[in-house]
Amino acid sequence: MAHYCFLNSLNIVEQVIVGKDEDDLVDLPEEFESWEDFYGDLHKKKCLRTSYNTYRNQHIYFNESGDPVETDTPEKSFRGNYAGIGFFYDEENNVFIPPQPFESWNLNETIWDWESPVPYPDDGQYYEWSEKVENWILIP
Repeated sequence: MAHYCFLNSLNIVEQVIVGKDEDDLVDLPEEFESWEDFYGDLHKKKCLRTSYNTYRNQHIYFNESGDPVETDTPEKSFRGNYAGIGFFYDEENNVFIPPQPFESWNLNETIWDWESPVPYPDDGQYYEWSEKVENWILIP
């Protein structure tokens, strides 16, 4: 089982599906070189494979209960992040980038995710981001 996404003309993910494993080529019609090509032709959209186990440029391994147990190096990750609807596909870097949550946040190109300009407080309390003051506000 593999996951594939369809992109619009601006390289924004519009849909994600479950499809054939990329290595399972027995049923792939001979006029196609890959399942990306097949699904892209079927839906008349650009299609790319995405890895359910990739998050913040890390490959994550899960146990039988579905809990994350280990991560691997960025070299094992696939396209930076598992693609979601609204993600942008950066062709130059071959990565999926989530939507920017706030205008003040910056893209970290090591993990391919957005980071706040002020680190989240590490005091065990709950905060939410305020774009107005560009800082974390304690939730009462």
